[in-house]
Amino acid sequence: MTALSRAELAQFIDHTLLKPEATVADVRALAAEAVELGAFSVCISPSMLSAAVLGGVPLELGDVKIATVCGFPSGKHVPEVKAAEAARAVEDGAHEVDMVIDVGAVREGRLDLVTADIRAVREATSGALLKVIIEAAALTDDQIVAACHAAEEAMADFVKTSTGFHPAGGASVEAVRLMRETVGDRLGVKASGGIRDHATAIAMIEAGASRLGLSGTRGVLAGCPD
Repeated sequence: MTALSRAELAQFIDHTLLKPEATVADVRALAAEAVELGAFSVCISPSMLSAAVLGGVPLELGDVKIATVCGFPSGKHVPEVKAAEAARAVEDGAHEVDMVIDVGAVREGRLDLVTADIRAVREATSGALLKVIIEAAALTDDQIVAACHAAEEAMADFVKTSTGFHPAGGASVEAVRLMRETVGDRLGVKASGGIRDHATAIAMIEAGASRLGLSGTRGVLAGCPD
């Protein structure tokens, strides 16, 4: 098993709160915890980026980045809407955008539409890092590979396993390994959904994940040797 210190593992983590019932106080608590734990970023809903929503007081994050989601969680939004949402998110301070593809289009083999969808968001997020959520648990291996190729063709920066909201499930070691084999070292791979303990987090990293989406960050880091 890979041995990482708490600080090293924390830098893989997008500390995440995307529950629809989350309040401003919840988001502020998440931000404070991310700073305390040394997480790479917080991942929050796009409505929570706005200074107006936050009472005019920005989140105190220091070096912690801000990530958000787009077309979440279904992906069944037209590309123009996803692009507008992503552009607004960057304007509101997001450094990274995790977009959901139209998973049904992948299942139907309409990869041209998937690529165009991702490209529309890519063009709207100049200067921000773009992660593409493919809902790997709802796809066959061949479809996972095809979705990864579409993300790469559209110039995304990462492919990501899951929203964490799909009934098919979240991240798996097998899916992460296949995604890494497909994109090589050209794109990042984010494992997200159902990673609740240290051993699972390390297994995802060993399979090729370069980022982890976690809501239970403190518990995962508690398993580190130091």
